[in-house]
Amino acid sequence: METIEVTLPNQAYEIVIKTGLRETLGVHLQKRWTPRKLMVMTDENVAPYYLEETVANLRAAGFTVTTAIVPAGESAKVLTMVEKITTHMLQEGFTRDDAMLALGGGVVTDLVGVIASLYMRGIAFVQVPTSFLAQVDASIGGKNAVNLGTVKNVLGTFYQPEEVLIDPSYLTSLSDRELIQGYAEVVKMSALAGGEFFEQTGKITGVADIREQAEALILASVRYKRDLVEADPLDQSQRHVLNFGHTFGHAIELLSEGALGHGEAVSVGMVAISDRLERDGYTAAGTTDQLVNRLVLVGLPVFSELIGHEDLLSTMQADKKRTATTIELVGLAQMGAPILLQKSVAKLPSFIEGG
Repeated sequence: METIEVTLPNQAYEIVIKTGLRETLGVHLQKRWTPRKLMVMTDENVAPYYLEETVANLRAAGFTVTTAIVPAGESAKVLTMVEKITTHMLQEGFTRDDAMLALGGGVVTDLVGVIASLYMRGIAFVQVPTSFLAQVDASIGGKNAVNLGTVKNVLGTFYQPEEVLIDPSYLTSLSDRELIQGYAEVVKMSALAGGEFFEQTGKITGVADIREQAEALILASVRYKRDLVEADPLDQSQRHVLNFGHTFGHAIELLSEGALGHGEAVSVGMVAISDRLERDGYTAAGTTDQLVNRLVLVGLPVFSELIGHEDLLSTMQADKKRTATTIELVGLAQMGAPILLQKSVAKLPSFIEGG
């Protein structure tokens, strides 16, 4: 078992990484909480695998469990779903002394974080991420958000969990495609970190390697993100580097209308921004190729025709990091050396097209 401490100005909590942790989940939470009501939220994909097991485990430990199953995918990350779940919790008599448990991927971890932060001005919650993407990234850091129309994550809160419980055995039920969605974020963080972490992803030559080395990859990713979260809890400065690949990535993910998953879009986005910054002299020659080599070996896309979509520019301009006149771009000077650039919105078309 690995335990990683997250120490913030007003709170400290643990991220626990242990294969088989799900089998003792209720006993583990007994050490944290007295018996109480727990709202366990999951989605339609995860529920058939793990919901019954989780509920039985928690009830055996003395918790009173209520469940909510939301649709899989981004369609669930909306205010109407927040209202639906909070209404259900009110009807079930949840108080400020009760808690929530997120059992799922990034959509579920985001949604539970938002609801927990708002319900009766804040109740306790724990993250139990079941996807690779959520285990290495989405469940960590206290950023919780829902979408508004076609704009991703524009309504949200900063609200930390009381604990993050990561069991790599959940990954056995993921398809290869689902697994590599999370690996795109691992590659992203390894490129930002450089050094031993980047060397670690350089040894991954296929999906089988990801599965075999999942726990080590999770540990390296969590440690890197923990350091950024501690240094910048409210995402005001250096934590922005985690948006590497996301400005292009979020735009093409939306424009794909479900054809591209988040990790696939981020993979394309990292290559797109690195290619252009390398072209313009901000990024060391050969950096883009190093990224491409890691991504294509596991089957991640590195190009999309949506980069030329007529609505790409307007979609990118809805990015949260945009001001009235500029948009923040995250790139690499070289591996292990992230850079933040303020690009004039007026010059964004020529940046994208290469003019």
